[in-house]
Amino acid sequence: MYQKLAALLGALLLSASALAAVNLNSASQAELESLDGIGPAKAKAIVDYRTKNGPFKSVDDLNKVPGIGDKTMEALRKDVTVGGGMAKPAAPPAAKPPAAAAGGKPAAPKP
Repeated sequence: MYQKLAALLGALLLSASALAAVNLNSASQAELESLDGIGPAKAKAIVDYRTKNGPFKSVDDLNKVPGIGDKTMEALRKDVTVGGGMAKPAAPPAAKPPAAAAGGKPAAPKP
């Protein structure tokens, strides 16, 4: 029973990852190689282009990468995205301490 459950869970995880688009701005070379039609040389060219020119602004910018032609571009269009760029979201601002009470003493925390 546990083997069937593990097999089902594995299949679900694989199908979910297959549906997720690869972000051209954050994908590793190995992640890029997982795309149909992208081998080690093209994946390296994508990473090198991104390093030299900054994040892709649109999926169409992939046409600017040496070795990526129109046929490859059209085959990849549904499997890639540029959402989010390379930057990580900023941390939320730190909470400010309570305002000082009259007399210059900090206000006591509220229970």
